[in-house]
Amino acid sequence: MRVISGEFKGRVFNPPANLTVRPTTDRAKESLFNILNNHVDFTDLDALDLFAGTGNISYELISRGVPSVTLVERDPRCIVFIKSTLGKLGTPLEMSS
Repeated sequence: MRVISGEFKGRVFNPPANLTVRPTTDRAKESLFNILNNHVDFTDLDALDLFAGTGNISYELISRGVPSVTLVERDPRCIVFIKSTLGKLGTPLEMSS
């Protein structure tokens, strides 16, 4: 799992094998963001990542300059991985329950 573009371009994160989710493939994510890039100014967005899983889409949004991303995930193992990864990116984290 890697960040494709933006501030964190090239950063690689490997989710633990015990997660019950699979990250969006790099190819699918790259296609999605190529389409969005032509229609959206990322710096003017607030994003919501429902069923965040590994947080893969959110890391890409943050890297591309989205100022506020809300991740929703209920699997505690995924939440631990997301917190750890956001910490490695040095991204401010606000939690709510």
